[in-house]
Amino acid sequence: MTQSLPCLHPNPGWDGASAVTSAPAAPLPHQISDTVGKHCILELYHCDSSRLDDEAFLRDTITSAAKRAGATLLNLITHRFEPQGVTGLALLAESHISIHTWPESGYAAVDVFTCGDHTMPERACQVLAAELGARDHKLTSFRRETPSAIAESEREPAVSVA
Repeated sequence: MTQSLPCLHPNPGWDGASAVTSAPAAPLPHQISDTVGKHCILELYHCDSSRLDDEAFLRDTITSAAKRAGATLLNLITHRFEPQGVTGLALLAESHISIHTWPESGYAAVDVFTCGDHTMPERACQVLAAELGARDHKLTSFRRETPSAIAESEREPAVSVA
């Protein structure tokens, strides 16, 4: 099955894309009301292969990227694969940063999601691109939005049963 651009778009139906079904008269429960954060997808090409394979270097770089974004690093887990490659996941108070590297191809896939309006995930992306020596990159960013059905309701903390 071939996917068309509208079904891959974060907001299908925008930019003149034809709707699959006719719109109902009442608002849908998933209609957008508020932005909860920003999500950046970063593709890094032609990177320094030795840096992509250096787990300690990547840990330091991810930590620097989180700080530069204004985020709070809660935990960082990384794993180096044999014969090469590293995966890292930074748990942030505001959400996460993840990276997956392919040193043999000079490529890294990065995901940075931060909630709130005090963080700047693009800055984390700048740090990662610069420190990994990327000669080319592609950055896609979009806002993560709260469905109005959730935003307008009062939310209570979950009660744990002992």
